[in-house]
Amino acid sequence: MVRELGAGVVGGLVATAAMSAVMLAGRRMGLMDDHPPKHIVRTLLPGSRHRPKPGEKTLGVLSHFGFGAAAGGVFAAAARGHRTPAPVGAAYGLAVWLAGYQGWVPALGALPPASRDDQGRQFVMAAAHVVYGTTLACTLNRLT
Repeated sequence: MVRELGAGVVGGLVATAAMSAVMLAGRRMGLMDDHPPKHIVRTLLPGSRHRPKPGEKTLGVLSHFGFGAAAGGVFAAAARGHRTPAPVGAAYGLAVWLAGYQGWVPALGALPPASRDDQGRQFVMAAAHVVYGTTLACTLNRLT
């Protein structure tokens, strides 16, 4: 179990890096503004959630990779060392996206729900989460 969790954390970090590349590409194409982790951190830090805060970019990156590593650990624990098909990983990534962007992210007041948010951002974020889940499954299959 410990080995699987470790592989899940590593897989989550690798998958978050791949996901981040999709997010960067989406931003460069003008499909979204600042990355959602930065919005989330800005909302959680004291002061106005509409104003930039010192360190929010660094905290956004760290929290994004931390969340990705934790979600990788959860996925690995559920897989219990069994090979996981890439489509199952993609579905997991979409489930993480849906829970976040229709659930806890709007509840924090960081962004509107996906159903009411900017379509460009939601397209990029849904695609990024598919990449996350697919990369996670493929990485875990190699590590376990």
